[in-house]
Amino acid sequence: MKVLNFGSLNLDLVYQMEHFIRAGETFAASRLDKFPGGKGLNQSIALARAGAEVYHGGNVGPDGEALVETLGNAGVDTRLIRRVEEVTGHAVIQVDSRGDNSIILYGGANMRVTSGQIDQVLEEFAPGDYLILQNEINRVGEIIEKAFEKGMLIVLNPSPMNEEIRKLPLEKVSFFLLNEIEGEELTGKREPGEILEELLIRYPHARIVLTLGGKGSVYADAEKRIYQDIYKVEAVDTTAAGDTFTGYFISTLIRTGSCQKALDMAARASAIAVSRKGAAPSIPTLDEVCGAGI
Repeated sequence: MKVLNFGSLNLDLVYQMEHFIRAGETFAASRLDKFPGGKGLNQSIALARAGAEVYHGGNVGPDGEALVETLGNAGVDTRLIRRVEEVTGHAVIQVDSRGDNSIILYGGANMRVTSGQIDQVLEEFAPGDYLILQNEINRVGEIIEKAFEKGMLIVLNPSPMNEEIRKLPLEKVSFFLLNEIEGEELTGKREPGEILEELLIRYPHARIVLTLGGKGSVYADAEKRIYQDIYKVEAVDTTAAGDTFTGYFISTLIRTGSCQKALDMAARASAIAVSRKGAAPSIPTLDEVCGAGI
């Protein structure tokens, strides 16, 4: 079973700040780090490090070869990445003294996906293969439609959440992986239980994983709910926490067929990721997760 992650590739500029910049304020950063990133890239690395056979589809500009190399070094198949004449997508990230982050995103090459490219990429996959999607590239709706026609299992992480998400053919999504804020924006509900209920009313055949920050995570489908607590660590940088969770959840689910094991491995991997700086560099390997004393 193969996994296609059709997603973003970004260069992350991470500024260490005492606090997030307010309107009209000028404040000196204490440090600048440059990392490979993008939700797509991060999730592909997490999937690969967790043991999945993962292929990445997407675009980079002339300045993005280091991102392709990073994916390859992590064990991701990069043959479906296209080079375009546009600056590579990038993010400006503030990380405050508590480890929380604030992100400005510029799409660049990520927004140059074409219909022909989608067809060419999907030719490599078969019914039952997984497709992972986020909201940092264009033509996500078209990708969903064409992948659904092929019989692929579609996993959507609706992030960053905006009005474009509501226009997607969400009834064709097999898995929703989202946090409380995204869940509230998508459903209009605030309480986790109400968010899950509303999503299942709208999409009764979907399987949902809702992450709850420090309160853990919960899996829900039409038949059951499974709760998972967090593994407590000192947070340094939460940038890749959600992407690590997604990659480890899907990879473990494919390998074991157990939602409970998938939630537990995702929680363990995310705990390790937030204890390290950076996005992609913070994502642990499967050996690290299995051997961690948490």
